[in-house]
Amino acid sequence: MVRAEGVRKCYGHDEVLQGVNLAVSHGEVMCVIGPSGSGKSTFLRCVNHLEKIDAGRIWVDGRLVGYRQRGDKLYELCDRDVAEQRRDIGMVFQRFNLFPHMTVLDNVMEAPMRVKRDPRELAQACSLELLDRVGLTRHQQNYPSQLSGGQQQRLAIARALAMRPKLMLFDEPTSSLDPELVGEVLDVMRDLAHDGMTMIVVTHEMAFAREVGDSLVFMDGGAIIEKGAPREVLANPRHERCKAFLSKVL
Repeated sequence: MVRAEGVRKCYGHDEVLQGVNLAVSHGEVMCVIGPSGSGKSTFLRCVNHLEKIDAGRIWVDGRLVGYRQRGDKLYELCDRDVAEQRRDIGMVFQRFNLFPHMTVLDNVMEAPMRVKRDPRELAQACSLELLDRVGLTRHQQNYPSQLSGGQQQRLAIARALAMRPKLMLFDEPTSSLDPELVGEVLDVMRDLAHDGMTMIVVTHEMAFAREVGDSLVFMDGGAIIEKGAPREVLANPRHERCKAFLSKVL
């Protein structure tokens, strides 16, 4: 579903991604861990072209992301074509990024109606199913400001799912939540994984990575330092930098 080859990203003289290579299969849950500033979130944003890469290639479901290749040269897609690619990629951020002036139901309905041109009746029916899935049915006429942080993040997940994506990207979705609210968001993500959704999850929730992840990637300094089965990496890290990091978070 996702393939990255030699992905590099620079901000000025600071190279935040240094030739990242990885592959994510259909239905796989890949968890990405590492210290702050290691390039985890930047890589996630590159997968749906929110950040433009400086070298390398990224494919999602066989399609080159953000560019068209002719011969050996890459040509960046126009905004319309990039937006069309993003329809297949759902993303949930650290901050909820909800529409504050819209009700819970309208937040979920908006993209299917405006982008996919779904009839209002279809969009509403599908949105209500999603709200039921994330446990927000009784809040459908509330506004985001009337929800708890955990409820807002569950709403953000429902809104991303409303576009019926092939791939879900999670950028530390529980990092801004109070500890008692983390579990309700992770439960929704577990259900998605059990249903076969392909997911890349940047997270500090090691128990979630161990339980739900099919693969685990440790990043540091813009590079993948270690990769393997979550239980194996967490229990027996091979790289000294990974050992040092895990000794402080486990």
